[in-house]
Amino acid sequence: MLETIAIVSGTGAEGFGLASRFARAGARVIIGSREKAKAQEAAARIGNVEGMLNSDAVSEAGVVVLTVPLVAQIATLKSLKSSFRPSAILVDATVPLEVAIGGRVSQPLTLPAGSAAQQAARYTPPGVAVVAAFHTLSAELLARVDEPIDSDVLICGDSADAKSVVVEMIGMLEGARAIDAGPLENARMIETAAALLISLNIRHKVKHSGLRITGLGA
Repeated sequence: MLETIAIVSGTGAEGFGLASRFARAGARVIIGSREKAKAQEAAARIGNVEGMLNSDAVSEAGVVVLTVPLVAQIATLKSLKSSFRPSAILVDATVPLEVAIGGRVSQPLTLPAGSAAQQAARYTPPGVAVVAAFHTLSAELLARVDEPIDSDVLICGDSADAKSVVVEMIGMLEGARAIDAGPLENARMIETAAALLISLNIRHKVKHSGLRITGLGA
């Protein structure tokens, strides 16, 4: 049985969309926020979801999904370091874009750690496995909860057990297919692909497109 899922920054568009989808699939979902009232308001909009402070949400969950902007990633993880359960899984969905430093929203940002997911791994406690996932699922796509996602979800991580849990999570999202993209160091390519999708969506005025990779079988 899948662990409780905490969505850090679950009041934002991406986090709220994931929370809605997982709750709809029957998972126990906790929306986290820096403001408890804001988390509870978002949870009430979904129904059958709990709203808590980020730290409380993380301490309750075996799987934590981080959906904060890049500029808030390190500070958020530092504030939550003591809240993680031993052997918890952190799923990082951060897309590092130049907009974080005043650049364009469609341009990827090169990080010293190699990727946002690798950067996240530097600020998580020992024993917490980091998996990169959900980058290619837009908030607009997730918000259409009555429609299948119809998208592949690339995942990277160094723990096979943690990746198997994330594959199970993705299986709860109707129309989504998990694709193992290798070790965590490959996350930079997923993050770059997400930036490319954003650029294409902006250019072609598409809001709900996902990613489909052919030739990999069912």
